[in-house]
Amino acid sequence: MFFVAATLSFVDPATFDLTTLSFIALILLLSLLSLSFIFHLRLKSRTSHHLQRFNSLWTVRFLLVSFISFWALNELLRLSFFLPSLPSLHQSTLCQIHSLLSLGLFQPCFLIILLFLINASPNNNNNNDNTTTSHQHHHPPIPFLLLLSFSIFLLHLLIVFYSPFNHKLPPSFNQSYLLIKHDSNNTPVFCSYPLLSSIAFAAFALGYMLCFFFSTWKVASMVINKSLRIRLYALAFTVMISLPLQIIFLGLSALWRPDQPTYSLLSLLVFLSAFLCATAGEGILVIVPIADSLAAGDSSFEDSGHPLKTAGDGS
Repeated sequence: MFFVAATLSFVDPATFDLTTLSFIALILLLSLLSLSFIFHLRLKSRTSHHLQRFNSLWTVRFLLVSFISFWALNELLRLSFFLPSLPSLHQSTLCQIHSLLSLGLFQPCFLIILLFLINASPNNNNNNDNTTTSHQHHHPPIPFLLLLSFSIFLLHLLIVFYSPFNHKLPPSFNQSYLLIKHDSNNTPVFCSYPLLSSIAFAAFALGYMLCFFFSTWKVASMVINKSLRIRLYALAFTVMISLPLQIIFLGLSALWRPDQPTYSLLSLLVFLSAFLCATAGEGILVIVPIADSLAAGDSSFEDSGHPLKTAGDGS
């Protein structure tokens, strides 16, 4: 690891920020595509009774895409492209806001919604209504996860803005930014992840992965459709690999100063770990099932031999 750090000393940290910016643009484009699918299905379901059953989760999918988009936009706050144009005090405040919202709100929220969709999606993609009723009572412990997420948000708020342990712990435990003082008036600010915030997020992630594993296993055992089962396994593999890696990268980042290239690399890896969960969630739980629903609606229309009902015919 220290050999890698020595090698990265010759790399411009702005390179990692530019890479992060490229992936932020990618996830925002994917989010726009997801929103277009959601609203397209929403509009078509008004004239198709067949699609109304598949459209019941559109608000939940909309929330998933919204929180992922907010998370991606929040990642812009820590990039060197945006911070230097602001006074040092505003830069440090933005670093604090980034740390609070990223680990304490946006990512936990979209992970919880992702878990809810895993349990709810088979109900709305099954063409057999009798089979659907057998899944209606299968739900994840969403209230427990929401309570845990809210508790973590409050804990992050305490760590980032109040820092009651400033004089008892090393700076890396509750420091969300680093000021590099020079003789000139320009004081660069580098955003960082407080180690206490990383520990709080790790506690949430471990509890989440436990719920995620059992929920995915139960849903997969009840799903007959082979392609849907493959999607569940692909999403489970992505989440169960990405979240532990993110925790590891967050922990390792405490070993370096935020102005060092190695820290920039670890911050990029933290971002990419969450990026994989977000893209897999949007692709597998939003775009693909909506595309399947639209295809099923078109085939149902072709087989029926009569035009779709209008919006005034009870849709």
